[in-house]
Amino acid sequence: MVNAQLPLLSVLVALPTVGALLLAAVPALRKMGRAVALVVSLLELIVALWVFVGQFDWAAAGSHQLVESWVWIPEMGVSWSLGVNALGAVMVLLAIALVPIVLVAGWDEDADPARDGTYAALVLVLETFMVLIFSAFDVVVFYIAFEAMLIPLYLMIGRFGVGDEATRKAAAMKFLLFSLAGGLVMLGGLVALWAQVPAALHTDSFFRLDTLVTLTADLAPAVQMGVFISFMVAFAIKAPMVPVHTWLPDTAAVARPGTSVLLVGVLDKIGTFGMLALCLSLFPGAAVQAAPVLCVLAVVSVIWGGLAAIGQDDIMRLVSYTSVSHFGFMVLGTFIGTLPAMVGAMFYMVAHGVSIAAMFLLSGWLAQRAGTGDMRRFSGMQRVTPVLAGLWLVSGLASVALPGLSGFVPEYMVLMGTWQKSIPLALFAVTGVVIAAIYLLLPYQRVFTGGPRKETGSLPDLGAREKSVMVPLVAAMFILGIVSAPVISALTPVAEDLLSPMSAVADQAPATSSAVLTEGISK
Repeated sequence: MVNAQLPLLSVLVALPTVGALLLAAVPALRKMGRAVALVVSLLELIVALWVFVGQFDWAAAGSHQLVESWVWIPEMGVSWSLGVNALGAVMVLLAIALVPIVLVAGWDEDADPARDGTYAALVLVLETFMVLIFSAFDVVVFYIAFEAMLIPLYLMIGRFGVGDEATRKAAAMKFLLFSLAGGLVMLGGLVALWAQVPAALHTDSFFRLDTLVTLTADLAPAVQMGVFISFMVAFAIKAPMVPVHTWLPDTAAVARPGTSVLLVGVLDKIGTFGMLALCLSLFPGAAVQAAPVLCVLAVVSVIWGGLAAIGQDDIMRLVSYTSVSHFGFMVLGTFIGTLPAMVGAMFYMVAHGVSIAAMFLLSGWLAQRAGTGDMRRFSGMQRVTPVLAGLWLVSGLASVALPGLSGFVPEYMVLMGTWQKSIPLALFAVTGVVIAAIYLLLPYQRVFTGGPRKETGSLPDLGAREKSVMVPLVAAMFILGIVSAPVISALTPVAEDLLSPMSAVADQAPATSSAVLTEGISK
């Protein structure tokens, strides 16, 4: 752990908040809300690049760096503690990089400047919570941000979504109820931790991650498993895993494309991030015991999400279901218990964030032009909007792991690592690759090939602004696909630190590890 000389992470948390407060307090600024928010988000990106390129030591990527800590609520053991290892750093960078892309992508969404200012302010508030979640070094601070982010997201879905008001509000409420339910279960786990640890150990930094790692090791196995399950419920909903995934397609169908980019591209990664940063580090024994069940559920998500995507008629729901399948790969790589798979799961979080952002934006632009996302209303769009069609195909191929694009290396690493532990499980997971080709190529055939329909035959192709938005996303797909070694090298020490205690537990109880997993899947 390396302490920071300056509160750099706090600056990254505070800067978007300042921008949002300016938009809220100065009516004149609201009329140019997106411009103000864009300036703030670009400034945030510049500061973040300086912090993580110039101040973060990537040679020690496994350690928590830039750590800052102040006593906040000593009676409850809560401190304002921030710090990131390589995984936290790349997720913070991903979140910060996508915000200006989202703002530019939806530049002309609001005819009313006042509404534009409100939506832009909500994006900045959401950016604050994204940075805070991925840099939190105190579990209560993580939980507070985990819950608080629901407020801007609820408004962005319910008030600023697309379609009729009743449908938007219903989807926003479903999203809120699922997320709140998971958060309340997690809160129960936090209370149980406080109650089960002797009062003499209730320090003013009780909920700091490094303190909890030591304290939870002495808890009874039943208590560890109970708190582990409470955390996993919250993170499984957020991930989203089958069967608690149903809120996602409903939300994506009514949310603005930019909202879906931030929700699925970044915020849903809180689920897998929490599994790695909290569940594995605090409860390695419980994670080993629960791994067989979680790996099976992950493969079910891979297959179910892919099959559900094939059956969709709405293009935004299609993209959301593909994400259910991809999150299954991430969860599988997290719990299968091999180094390649865990590194692949972490890499997958970044690669998926880039490709799914492009998929949501391109699909959203197509739906906005036609006034519908119903794929049955389209045909021959590659002749009408050739740039949009080509970029949609490239983004989809990155999403389904075409070699040379961003999704290939992490998906291959997850499958290879799974094969090392359980061949039957790996074979079931591979079927998700075949399904992925179907759910990409069939919609492409339906929407973009053939002869154009009369009602969509004169829709405009992407303009200069929209093309400029796609440039960094497509570039990132190729860079991550071709130059993968730096990302793998940075994430490997993090995975090694997480796997070490899990391996020690598995060695002591071999009956709970790979033999049981393989035997159970075979049966």
